[in-house]
Amino acid sequence: SMGGRVASMVADEMFSKREIVGLVCLGYPFHPPGKPEQLRTKHLLDLKTPTLIFQGTRDEFGTKNEVATYGLSPAIEVVWLEDGDHDLKPRKAISGFSTADHLKTVAETIA
Repeated sequence: SMGGRVASMVADEMFSKREIVGLVCLGYPFHPPGKPEQLRTKHLLDLKTPTLIFQGTRDEFGTKNEVATYGLSPAIEVVWLEDGDHDLKPRKAISGFSTADHLKTVAETIA
């Protein structure tokens, strides 16, 4: 997730040079765990690079309810993976999904 954060900070420069066509982040760290007031989203307000963020609904770095209140660039699409944690891993007995299911969704969405 730290790689996604760093990549999102340099993406627009690379996108403007046509070095990349988009950005994919797996489990973005919107804030430190347990510290939702310490947002790491300021640079995401004006991001121009087409971006897919895959986030588990129970990710302690940013839940679905929290992220819904953030002002994110229209270039960003957040794809929610049901019951996924920060590693996108769900609890199969609760959600019916496996990690493989979520990774398949990630791959198909990127494609």
